Amino acid sequence: MPAPLSAAAPAFEIVKGEREVLVLSEAAVEANLDLADLLDGLQEGFAGLERGEVQSPHRPEITVPEAGFSLAMSAWQPGMQICTKIVNVFEANLDIGLPNHLAMINLFDPATGATTCVMDGTYITGIRTAASAVLSARLLSNPASTVATIIGAGVQAREHLRLLPLVRDLDRINICSLDPEHAARLAETHPLASAHDDIESAVRESDIVCLATHSSTPVIDASWLSPGTHISSVGYYPPEGELPPAVARQHRLFVETPDAFLPAPVGCSELTGLDPASGTALGAVVIGTAEGRTDDTEITVYKAMGIGMEDLVAANLVYRSAVASGATPTFAW
Repeated sequence: MPAPLSAAAPAFEIVKGEREVLVLSEAAVEANLDLADLLDGLQEGFAGLERGEVQSPHRPEITVPEAGFSLAMSAWQPGMQICTKIVNVFEANLDIGLPNHLAMINLFDPATGATTCVMDGTYITGIRTAASAVLSARLLSNPASTVATIIGAGVQAREHLRLLPLVRDLDRINICSLDPEHAARLAETHPLASAHDDIESAVRESDIVCLATHSSTPVIDASWLSPGTHISSVGYYPPEGELPPAVARQHRLFVETPDAFLPAPVGCSELTGLDPASGTALGAVVIGTAEGRTDDTEITVYKAMGIGMEDLVAANLVYRSAVASGATPTFAW
């Protein structure tokens, strides 16, 4: 019987050769990422997660004792490039003028697995984390919210400040920090913002409270939250964290996925010991299989851990915009 005909050469004769890979700097990434599109894209991404369309596996961690840690995060959804990010968190970088979070993202063609793009992931890591929290405010806060408080004065606080006015018509945004000078300098960057020295009074008057710190202990007291407040938390500092455990246990809790209840580095320290059934996935609210806010007095809580889907959405938006604009440079891979 004759062997089946095949147009393909034998594997040993095939070499990759040179392929052009798009390279995008941090500045190019920021220039190609529209923030309104990011919020809408993340909303669709959460819906895709809930419908089972997105693969976003658990992230492994490498720890460098007394220095920092490295996380690998990947995700894919049909219609998008495969996305893999490495993010390194080294706190001492701030002492030498480097961000304490540094990241690199690679995109791959889902038809062949070939590399299509290498982009800086530092900006994306900051903006997509804040955007998921601000999206939770769009979905869960009282639509009549007028006052927000951001606790923190770092990268996450900066990005929250940029994004919050896109989802609510706010009168003012309080900035609170353990470093009053940093709070004042951040507040100067936005016309709605003002530094606030008294964290308790700022929280008590707020409709939306955003925790955006790198604190190993709670930064507010659960009793400060007024009826109807929406609170979000993006800080990651095992084995404790910035969100008081009572907040997540006493009020309606929303998460990215049920993985939030797993031990760190996958899940959130503040949710340790909680039944995963106590949390509602944000995507379930988006597609209407779960209820969001039920009345004007309910306190809603969103605890973020950061997942690969968020990088996938942001990086694909950047890539599409850059390709459409004819962006260069490239390198031969």
